Amino acid sequence: MSLSLWMIMTQTLPQSEYDRQIGGREDLTDPGEDNMKIAVTYDPTNGDIFQHYGWTEYFKVYDVEGDKIESNVYSTNGLQHGALGGVLTEIGADVLICGGIGGGAQTALEQNGIRLFGGCSGSADQAVEDFLQNRLNYKEDELCTEHPHEDGEVCHEH
Repeated sequence: MSLSLWMIMTQTLPQSEYDRQIGGREDLTDPGEDNMKIAVTYDPTNGDIFQHYGWTEYFKVYDVEGDKIESNVYSTNGLQHGALGGVLTEIGADVLICGGIGGGAQTALEQNGIRLFGGCSGSADQAVEDFLQNRLNYKEDELCTEHPHEDGEVCHEH
């Protein structure tokens, strides 16, 4: 069954406290292949990386083909937590850049062949530019382990 994803907008992207610095196509693609899709949890109100993977309502997806980069914003259509891995697979994401993310979600992404770069913050566009320039700062062992849910219960990991 195919997920119904809504493309919200399209734009072209112009060309520490962190554990690691990484990025770049050579880390992810076969030699001679220069295409990838980079998904970022996205807050459309300010253009920043949304800080909780499981609650993100949007992914901004950057389609990199050679030197050309186009981005589209996709709604998750209300899907949350475990279902988001299916959304990313449907989109065809190779990479996910996000803020906090639970252990179960990390495992699901790994099983679907999606490389994870968690613990990121700030502008989504800047994070992708940094990734492509081999200078993305991220936290290798980022794990969202405790936060309140809408029902008032505290999540201790997912």
